[in-house]
Amino acid sequence: MTTQILDDEEVVVRTPEEFRRMPRDYQKMLISQITINTEGELSGGDDYALMFLPLAPSSEERQVCAERATEEYDHYKIGKRILADLGVDTSYMETQSISERVLFADDRMHDCTTWAERGIYSYIGEETAMVMLREFAESSYKPWAEAVRTIILDEKIHIAHGARVCRNLAETEEGRAQLQAALDRLWPMFVGILGSPNTKRSQLAVRYGLRKTTNAEAIEAWREKVLPRIANLGLRVPE
Repeated sequence: MTTQILDDEEVVVRTPEEFRRMPRDYQKMLISQITINTEGELSGGDDYALMFLPLAPSSEERQVCAERATEEYDHYKIGKRILADLGVDTSYMETQSISERVLFADDRMHDCTTWAERGIYSYIGEETAMVMLREFAESSYKPWAEAVRTIILDEKIHIAHGARVCRNLAETEEGRAQLQAALDRLWPMFVGILGSPNTKRSQLAVRYGLRKTTNAEAIEAWREKVLPRIANLGLRVPE
């Protein structure tokens, strides 16, 4: 038997056994949340290994891409373990191509062709993931919250490397033009990653302690982070 969560209750779920006693919509929402993130980490590993590494202009940059790929695959394995404890097997993802696997992202994110796009992807795009990870680190499902804190440490480095790539390119007029073209192409996809601003589902996630903000609030938090970065690079925000 499962009981309802009353409106004035704080939600805290410490174990898979407690999870199974939660309302069905809590269970479905948490599994969906972790599955989407876990799939994104696996696709991120493929992006660094298969898309960005061949674009890298030096052996040093190729090494960085390889290191980031390894971290993303490790993040996938963390999510896989958490989901396995909830009775969900993600092994099927490992035999899929990115186009078969992607649940939530625009294919444009997985079709980058320039080094400038590599920089924008990490410096601006991966901040969308960081916005959500910071929320997940305070999740009412404690095994997920604890696991995410490890992922955040790596993701900060990913964004920092994207910043370095962007700043290096922004030193020249040609580089800024490349960055602007990359931002113009990828911006609509970044905006869409955090979902529809008006969905009631994100409001319920906040009620259950699985999120701290609604989609609309998360989008605004991301914009507050990235708009100063864009201006600092001498770029304009796409319309």
